[in-house]
Amino acid sequence: MNKILKKNSLIRYSRQIILKDVGIIGQKKIKKSKILIVGMGGLGCPVADLLTRAGVGVIGLMDYDKVDLSNIHRQTLYSSQDIGKYKVNIAKKKLNLINKEVKINIYNKKADETILKKIINKYEIIVDGSDNFKTKFLLNKISIKYKKKLIVGAISKFEGHVFTFNFNLKKSSCLKCFYQSEPIDEILNCETEGIFGSTANIVGSIQANEVLKAILNIGNNLKSNILILDLLNLNFRKVLYKKRKNCIC
Repeated sequence: MNKILKKNSLIRYSRQIILKDVGIIGQKKIKKSKILIVGMGGLGCPVADLLTRAGVGVIGLMDYDKVDLSNIHRQTLYSSQDIGKYKVNIAKKKLNLINKEVKINIYNKKADETILKKIINKYEIIVDGSDNFKTKFLLNKISIKYKKKLIVGAISKFEGHVFTFNFNLKKSSCLKCFYQSEPIDEILNCETEGIFGSTANIVGSIQANEVLKAILNIGNNLKSNILILDLLNLNFRKVLYKKRKNCIC
């Protein structure tokens, strides 16, 4: 039975195993990895979907929200029949159908310092899929304290931002180095600002890509840079910023 599963895994991941930067050794690293995704909305859905397909060993999903009709146009793990149900429960069912080799842990809770401290050391990389700056700054603080890698995404209208932090490195900047004061959450409010469905999925896909690169230790990451996407005009740019003196990082 184990041989059959091993063969099936080789077939399942064959198109990424063939890449010289991945190979069998890289696929084993992916299988051993443990990733926590906080927020299962427009960003969290594509991140969870792609990491499940890639064969990440353990994925934690944290969200306390229920599926709403207004979510369906961009949150790709949900359909109309899921309305009114808890997102993490539905996401786990859908992800298990995609790849049952991946262990999915769910936390049907609002992200706060207490719950994050309890579970943070079960995971190597934290992915921010939240829609508010309070949660983003909390994840920044916790990831610094526990020396985790943190992938942050933010979306509004046709625009997106992506950050990659590695707090194992002493010279790593953090979210507060860029946002010196906490922005108002209205910037990220889909109800008032709006969001193009594909924008969420493109930014989420980039976050998933950053996670896999971090697992495999390949390519260039965004350290001390923010990736800014203007998808209406197809402009992509990286902006360098410096570690700020007396910052929490």
